[in-house]
Amino acid sequence: MRYRLIVFDWDGTLMDSTVGITAAIQEAAREMGLPVPDRTQASHVIGLGLDDALRAAVPGLDRAQYPLFVDAYRKHFRARQDDMSLFPGVPELLAELQARGHRMAVATGKSRRGLDHQFGVTGLGPLFAASRCADETNPKPHPAMLLELMRELALDRRELLMVGDTSHDLGMARSAGVDAVAVCYGAHAGDALRALEPRACVASVEELRQWLTTNG
Repeated sequence: MRYRLIVFDWDGTLMDSTVGITAAIQEAAREMGLPVPDRTQASHVIGLGLDDALRAAVPGLDRAQYPLFVDAYRKHFRARQDDMSLFPGVPELLAELQARGHRMAVATGKSRRGLDHQFGVTGLGPLFAASRCADETNPKPHPAMLLELMRELALDRRELLMVGDTSHDLGMARSAGVDAVAVCYGAHAGDALRALEPRACVASVEELRQWLTTNG
C-alpha cells in the first residue's frame, strides 16, 4: 500500500454539487444587483476560502457586504441541496479503500457546519479519520490543510495522496509536497488540471477506483 492516507475534496469530487453551487453564486449576485458571473467564472471559485471566492466571483462587491452575499448564497444553495447527491460509485469506492486498509480524510472549501451536515446526510462521516474545512485553517491552495492532516495522523508526505477536481486542490498538494490525482468530472476543465501535472487525471469514479487499485 503506497498511500496510507487518501485525502478527498468534497464538492465536485465526492458530491455532485458543482451545478448547484454555481447557480447559487449566480442567484446571489443577481439578488444583490451585482454583475452575474458566467458559469465558468462562478465554478472556478469552488473550493476556495470565502474571501478569495468572493473577490474572484463578484469583484465589485464591497467587503462590508460580504455577510449579505453569504446569506443570499446560503439561501439559494439550501434550496438546491436536496437535489444534490454523491457521484455514482462513491460509497462503494470508499468502502473498498477502507477494506484495503487505507485511511481517508477530507480537505474542503466548505464550512465545518456544511461538511458536518453532509457527513450526516450521506452517512459517510465515520469513514474519515480526519477532516479540514476552509473556516478553520488557511484555505486552498495554501498547504495548511494537508500539513495539519499529516501532523494529526502522524504521516509522512510520501504516504499521502490528494484527490480533487480543481486547480486549487492540485495547487495545495503541490505546495505541501504530496502526490495528487485529478478528477475531470467536477468544477475545472481537464486541460487546466493536467497543466499542474497530477499523477493522473481520471474521467469517472470508476476510473479513479481502477487507478487506486493499481497505484494506491
